Amino acid sequence: MSGLNYAPSREDFASMLLESFTKVDVQEGAVIKGRVVAIEKDMAVIDVGLKTEGRVALKEFMGHGREVALKVGDEVEVYLDRVENAMGEAVISRDKARREESWVKLERAFEANEKVNGTIFNAVKGGYTVDLDGATAFLPRSQVDIRPIRDVGPLMNQVQPFQILKMDRRRGNIVVSRRTVLEETRAEARSELVASLEEGQTVDGVVKNITEYGAFVDLGGIDGLLHVTDMAWRRVNHPSEVVTIGQSVKVKIIKINQDTHRISLGIKQLQADPWDGIAARYPVGLKLSGRITNITDYGAFVELEPGIEGLIHVSEMSWTKKNVHPGKIVSTSQEVDVSVLEVDQVKRRISLGLKQTLRNPWELFAEKFPSGTVVEGEVKNKTEFGLFLGLEGDIDGMIHLSDLDWNRPGEQVIEEYKKGDMLQAVVLDVDVEKERISLGLKQLGGDPFVDAGEFKKGQVVTCEVMEVKEGGLDVKIAGTDMTTFIKRAEIARDRQEQRPERFAAGEKVDARVVLFDKKARKIQVSIKALEMAEEKEAMAQYGSADSGASLGDILGAALKKATTEKK
Repeated sequence: MSGLNYAPSREDFASMLLESFTKVDVQEGAVIKGRVVAIEKDMAVIDVGLKTEGRVALKEFMGHGREVALKVGDEVEVYLDRVENAMGEAVISRDKARREESWVKLERAFEANEKVNGTIFNAVKGGYTVDLDGATAFLPRSQVDIRPIRDVGPLMNQVQPFQILKMDRRRGNIVVSRRTVLEETRAEARSELVASLEEGQTVDGVVKNITEYGAFVDLGGIDGLLHVTDMAWRRVNHPSEVVTIGQSVKVKIIKINQDTHRISLGIKQLQADPWDGIAARYPVGLKLSGRITNITDYGAFVELEPGIEGLIHVSEMSWTKKNVHPGKIVSTSQEVDVSVLEVDQVKRRISLGLKQTLRNPWELFAEKFPSGTVVEGEVKNKTEFGLFLGLEGDIDGMIHLSDLDWNRPGEQVIEEYKKGDMLQAVVLDVDVEKERISLGLKQLGGDPFVDAGEFKKGQVVTCEVMEVKEGGLDVKIAGTDMTTFIKRAEIARDRQEQRPERFAAGEKVDARVVLFDKKARKIQVSIKALEMAEEKEAMAQYGSADSGASLGDILGAALKKATTEKK
């Protein structure tokens, strides 16, 4: 039987039909190949090898960043939804085919941690949508760039690389990042650039940003920090005094940290160090002028020349103003005369003195007011050990308690004076080194111990009662300014008569000197001692107890004789 006359049996036909349906079922829900057989208006007619053809909108062959000129005969891949719809056509889709292809590729890239290309095409809440060649991904706003950007317009519809952060095919979610790609690219560029730089190298850069502590300089892809202390040898209060944003600068690389890629830069290192040979230029004792640049609690800094500053410590500011804040003595930008006290080139320090440019006021006072000179001053302060007087040259002198009065205790005398009183005093001593001046108030009058001459023990003196006290009598020796105290026990020989109230102020009594120490400035007198001496003398002259005469008879005879001699 020839092939032209062969007719399949009913069984053969059923078998062939079943085989055909089995193949179609396998192909549904899969990406298959087809050929464009016609283009009708905005539709492409595609033969996918089935009994019927399918139609796909031309716009599905175009996408974000893709412009495809489709023509008859082109072979394309489409997604087969169903073999036949109500119109008897195959239901196919180019978008779904592309999406399936993309998911497979994207999953491979995600597992291999590879970058993928995509296009930002729309803004949504919290970020943007990205077309990854058919698959739509979400780009969070924080993942667009390394730094926040206001306008994303220039990035829209531009094919660019992204990093997949998360994928969930079941939910159809993909999250991508552009920032990660930029950071990686930047890190690679930084590494290459850092590797090409060396410490000590001089490079050109552009000031990118200015902060309180320095400026960041762009070295062509990597930033270096130009610290404020490395901008100039002189004091720089703020970086803006030296550089401005956008300014081109030549800098020296001071240090490179290969691990953190931090680069320290300097400008002053390109200039000569003004501290070289500093000791020769500023010898100790040199007097010169400078400008106050900064004031602190402990002193003031003075610029002697650009890059060279010295410190006037607060203790070297004034001869007389102690414990005063430096700001009350000098002011910023003030021109001052200073003296070089010490130079330390290793520590880069110069100690200056302000007061050393003026004469020591204690030296001047000693020259003008030698010991013994009478000066006048206002009582500035009262203390437990004396009075302080304000003197010429804005200095103080002290009158010790012991120098207030010859006779009375200083604790008593000091109560007679108050702040503001004007007093005269005698200069006793000036200690320039210790900055002390000793004054005396009692020295204005003569020393009663010197003026009174010599007193011998046993000498009889006449005393005037100055004050009657419970314990005795305050008396003044007649003809002198010397005062002393007669104790109760020394008022009389008999205990019944040792009563101070027997005497009155202004009354005169005779007493015997029992102690006189000119060096110790002490004199003591006793009425009792005088009575006993007179008794002894009378006994010797007029009899004794053995003669049978009574003591009254003897004293009466002595008194009668004394009266007769006076007549």
